Amino acid sequence: MVLAGTAACGTVENLSAGQKLETAFDTLGEERSIAFELDLDTDAKSLMALDAEQSEPGEEMPAEIAELLSEGTISVSMHSKKPIKESEEKDFTAMAMKLSGPEGALLEYRLVGDWIYARVDAATLGEMSGSPLPPAAELPPEAGAFKTLLEGGWVKLSKKGREEAGRNMSGAEGFGAGEPSVEPSLDAKTQKKLTDALKKAVAENVDFTTSGGSDGTEHIKATAPFRALVTELSGALEPLRNDLPIGEELPTAKDFADAPDTKVGADFTLKNGELTEVSVDLAELAESAKVKKFALVLRVSEGGKPEAPAGATELDIEGLMAGMLAGAFGGAEGLGDTSFEDGDLAGDVQL
Repeated sequence: MVLAGTAACGTVENLSAGQKLETAFDTLGEERSIAFELDLDTDAKSLMALDAEQSEPGEEMPAEIAELLSEGTISVSMHSKKPIKESEEKDFTAMAMKLSGPEGALLEYRLVGDWIYARVDAATLGEMSGSPLPPAAELPPEAGAFKTLLEGGWVKLSKKGREEAGRNMSGAEGFGAGEPSVEPSLDAKTQKKLTDALKKAVAENVDFTTSGGSDGTEHIKATAPFRALVTELSGALEPLRNDLPIGEELPTAKDFADAPDTKVGADFTLKNGELTEVSVDLAELAESAKVKKFALVLRVSEGGKPEAPAGATELDIEGLMAGMLAGAFGGAEGLGDTSFEDGDLAGDVQL
């Protein structure tokens, strides 16, 4: 939105591009359901080459991780009772997130009504991390929901149960006590100062070009010299440092003195005036002849309302933690020797 607003501050072409982007974002904000997918447009070989230039011998990125990063995607969808731009957390009735790898889904999370649903590909994630979990087949039936989780099945947890477990853990010895601190937020006056400062910095450094096709597809490209842009942005934020929640952690202009002195671009794709994709080209920042293609891509669609998966096993988070600790310290054999009495994991699991 900062880009959309600042385009109107420059040339005639910037003005036209800014109006189109602003309209596209406004249209997107009017939707009640939205979905987007995030991935890297690159290949495993390029990632490993880039990592090898920055890593110590023996600490290079494993091929499995490079494969996941190059072919993996993060998909998110959400549905609200109100238009997205007017929605607060309480207005969202359903949300879903999925992390997918080359062979399929690795992790899925859904929030539907008063229930949280999740499933993981524990075997694949364990192998990739180098810390495999015990095979689900070796766990006793009493492991209940923990076994279901390791088998890749859906488990569910009520939002109320999660909140109660969180309060119990925060009050336990070693976890601290009391209510969680409220996250700092910006007041309206500071928000306006921040937006105005960012708009000015971007308007002075970003150029826009447009191109279109006969099928209603149009590309708007924003290009800027990276070092100059981040230095200007840092300078714009400096007067507001004391008003921002993370003011002391913000980088300064000196931190960007060695940043690449090259141009980077963001390509916005519109279809019949609606935003469908944003691609940020990062290849130039890699400063490596071995990296030819390296971009961050966000694809946008209208989406639908996420639904609750059928057949999920109910669990409580305290029982899950107990099962995980038992597996970590005793392995599958330790879980088999555990006595599940009333109030333990077995008693908390319902099908």
